[in-house]
Amino acid sequence: MKKNTSFEASLKRLETIVDEMENSQLDIDKAMKLFEEGISLVNQCSSKLDETKKKIEILVEKNGKLEKENFVKKEGNNEEK
Repeated sequence: MKKNTSFEASLKRLETIVDEMENSQLDIDKAMKLFEEGISLVNQCSSKLDETKKKIEILVEKNGKLEKENFVKKEGNNEEK
């Protein structure tokens, strides 16, 4: 699955993988391939949720009113402003 797939599409694919693994008799190679894809999707979804959480946290209360700060994702490391 592509890296820039929407969160919703990734989650739907992950649900499909889980369903297939729970309800099908898969050979070990197919099961491992699906498991690896699932892990990748979990990481993508988790990353997107973390990014969204940080964007929300940027709305902070300053001097009695909410102010929006710019969200800048720094490439090359996991630090975000």
